[in-house]
Amino acid sequence: MNQEIINLFDEYTHKPLKREVFIKRLVLLTGSMAAAMDALSKLEVKYEHAETVPENDEDIVVEDIEYASGDEKVKAYQARPKREGKTGAVIVIHENRGLNAHIKDVTRRVAKAGYLALGVDALSPFGGTPEDEDEGRRLISELNAEDNLRRYLDAVSFLKNHPYCNGNVGCVGFCWGGGMANQIAANAPDLKVAVAYYGRQADIKDVPKIKAKLILHYGGHDERINAGITAYEKVLKENGVDYELYIYPGTQHAFHNDTAPTRYDAEAAKLSWERTLKAFKEKLG
Repeated sequence: MNQEIINLFDEYTHKPLKREVFIKRLVLLTGSMAAAMDALSKLEVKYEHAETVPENDEDIVVEDIEYASGDEKVKAYQARPKREGKTGAVIVIHENRGLNAHIKDVTRRVAKAGYLALGVDALSPFGGTPEDEDEGRRLISELNAEDNLRRYLDAVSFLKNHPYCNGNVGCVGFCWGGGMANQIAANAPDLKVAVAYYGRQADIKDVPKIKAKLILHYGGHDERINAGITAYEKVLKENGVDYELYIYPGTQHAFHNDTAPTRYDAEAAKLSWERTLKAFKEKLG
């Protein structure tokens, strides 16, 4: 698909543009309303493809839970191995549309790989993730950044003290969640590993606080996010942070999301996930 169209969709899903403005610009790029709607159908996520590990998989146990953060209760989707014994734990951080079917599936993938996994719903203050994606993106933009970070830091503590956890906690995030993974790493000294998929870099001033190992995955065509790589890597090196940085040539933002057919890249998704699981094994046990 034309890169200009993909860039416009990225702008729509991340600024966000109002839908009517996005459609008008898409029509100009494609030449007609029919062509615009065809392109949009290929760009939008397809949640019918979201289940790679079913909820009734014989190796895992899943449940909706809540954990405390200050005076609040935060909604989350928990998955863990069915076998006995303690494991490392992983916070799974969703994109800017909330805790949807795809991220729940990723949470189950982490559990299937042998870890206690917690998909936090950042939209808990609004009652949870809505079905309407545009509404989800709008609500994400209304979150108080300080309170939102606190909820994730409390998730680290919740998991570290969880009866099924061995005390080692990491996180993996995608898009908006990739940015959160970097933020958590800069503010949770007990975190062992943070994996950021095409996420905004942490503030440079916070990098000296990072104790966790970082795994940073970027799409080759993701100009918006990649603009921050050079400065981030420079200060990571200066502060001796343990990190691995990968740019996957020819791939788009959201290349790991197999419900986004136009941007998904199966080869890069597979390789990046292997690298992610290798880091989990190294740091979480």
